[in-house]
Amino acid sequence: MIIKEFLELRRDKRTMAMIVVLPLVLLVVFGYAASFNVDSISTHVVGPQAQQVAGQLREPFDVKKVEPTTDEATARERLRDSKVDVVVVTKEGSSTALVDGSQLFTAKAAVAELAKTGGAIKPDVLYNPDLKTSWIMIPALVGMILAFIGTIITSIGLVRERQAGTLEQLAVMPFRPSDVIAGKIAPYFALAALDMIVVAVVGGLLFGVPFSGSVLTFALGGALFLFAVLGIGVLISTVSQNQGQATQLALMTMLPQILLSGMIFPLESMAAGVRWIGYLLPLTYFIQISNGTMLRGAPIASLWIPLVVLAAMATVVFCAAVLRFRRDLAPSQPSAKRKDSEQMAGAR
Repeated sequence: MIIKEFLELRRDKRTMAMIVVLPLVLLVVFGYAASFNVDSISTHVVGPQAQQVAGQLREPFDVKKVEPTTDEATARERLRDSKVDVVVVTKEGSSTALVDGSQLFTAKAAVAELAKTGGAIKPDVLYNPDLKTSWIMIPALVGMILAFIGTIITSIGLVRERQAGTLEQLAVMPFRPSDVIAGKIAPYFALAALDMIVVAVVGGLLFGVPFSGSVLTFALGGALFLFAVLGIGVLISTVSQNQGQATQLALMTMLPQILLSGMIFPLESMAAGVRWIGYLLPLTYFIQISNGTMLRGAPIASLWIPLVVLAAMATVVFCAAVLRFRRDLAPSQPSAKRKDSEQMAGAR
């Protein structure tokens, strides 16, 4: 029995990957990505005393711009649009550091370093003044829930259709593969959208998380993200023969999104060799959109990059899912049609 079990494990490549490869991946990811330390804080210094104050700032503040003629209103816009982490506004005899509180770990590091200046520069934390973890986690949890429904639940549901043999019936119906996919994912899309609304509302009521931006921008980002993760779920279902395989593959795609999207560990603190993986994940861009709309009230003009990236990801993944689904249905069509003709001939 022991030998038999080892032979079966050797033939099951997905399980072997879970047993051997996944622990190594987690080791590397946690070794290089699991860090809350912030080594660089993007900083602008504006106002009449900008040159003098900029010379006083030390690491981890990375002064990108020194602009004596820029006013505080422009500085606040840059912070709202997430173009910088800290803006130091200088005046005659005093300086105030505007800190983006939606970047929790960066903000905490900035406040701690500013405390070392002995009050020469006073911090003013915006968008999350008390630096509450819940204010950062709720927008990210919305994305994680959408990814869970879109990837795991969708893939399992479609594989269940394959095991039940109903895909053979769909093959002989007058539907295109895109019609079949749209019909299959529509219920999951509706349920995930409902969950998105519930989590955002309950998060606001229980934890006091504000919603400062445009609901339409948030909804657009959520829709694009959902299309991307639903497409991933369909792709997983096309390469899985049973629900166990679908669950394994879905978990393997979910773990990187949770660990490397900036949801738990800040992207800036990750090693460059791992950080680039985060920029290939849909959840990374949805978190940017949800944080921007819920906490900072960022307009759509400042969120166009993550929106465009999500739209491109959704298009590529969905096209791949349709092509793969068409290939799966094509072999079953001739046999199904031949079976129908044989039944008709027998009836005659």
